Amino acid sequence: MRNFFHSHGFKEILTPPAVENPGMETHIHPFQLYQCKQSKLSQLYLHTSPEFEMKQVLAQVRELSKIYTISYCFRDEPHSPHHRNQFLMLEWYRRDANYFAIMDDIENLVNSLKTQFDKDTIKFERRTIQDIVQEYANFDILAFEDASELKNKISKDLKSVPLPSQDCEYDDYFFLIFLNLIEPHLKNHPYLILSEYPAPLAALSTIKENDPRVCERFECYIKGIEIANCFNESTDLIEITNRFKQQAKFKKETYGYELSAPEQFFQMMERGYPNSAGVALGVERLMGTLFNLENPFYR
Repeated sequence: MRNFFHSHGFKEILTPPAVENPGMETHIHPFQLYQCKQSKLSQLYLHTSPEFEMKQVLAQVRELSKIYTISYCFRDEPHSPHHRNQFLMLEWYRRDANYFAIMDDIENLVNSLKTQFDKDTIKFERRTIQDIVQEYANFDILAFEDASELKNKISKDLKSVPLPSQDCEYDDYFFLIFLNLIEPHLKNHPYLILSEYPAPLAALSTIKENDPRVCERFECYIKGIEIANCFNESTDLIEITNRFKQQAKFKKETYGYELSAPEQFFQMMERGYPNSAGVALGVERLMGTLFNLENPFYR
């Protein structure tokens, strides 16, 4: 992997694993570090992704326009065949590029790894979420723009999708549909990139200018397993701040705790973050799916 990135002009960087805010996602849970007696910081967390620190580097060091890192990340979740609470993350960013360049990177990286062991090359199928949901669930996901509309659609027409008793957010209803009706079919698309997720799933990505119903992000699947998540990175501080507040509210309501605000990240965004695209890729997942390894994790 390192040889691939070096040959394409990327610089490897390291980021600190102890951070003030580990990430914004509602359903990703961090490990909190106990306060050391000599520390002046009130609380620190092990990062769930090196994203914030990598963006600091991309924003501050003009000479580094293409960067990557391979490091352990930490998430408080049960072990499964595809999840561990500590795992290797490969993350890379391109300044002044959009996420189509990252799609090409992934395809080239996978072929670079694969052709070291056999001569076969692969081509990723590229589909939109609207397209794949239409094929396997027979409706237009983009016609449902808020949580109540999507809940009613499930209740009325998607009887095999289990509905929780309490009201949920849009992303919860979306993933209930996706995990039950779409993901079981993805093994039929061995190398797949799914893009243009509904706008409520934007996280830190941009909204598509000519279609505000979707955001400019994609996920990559190999043999039905998600291995990577990419954003066309938003540079809008006001929008990003509002999304953080919304996610913090959801986390508090759903799980009963909240994280400290990412003040350093906000300060970096206020100074000006460049147009860029970035992706996070699970190394063990990639190696396990690509080479049919029963257990690619260290433990």
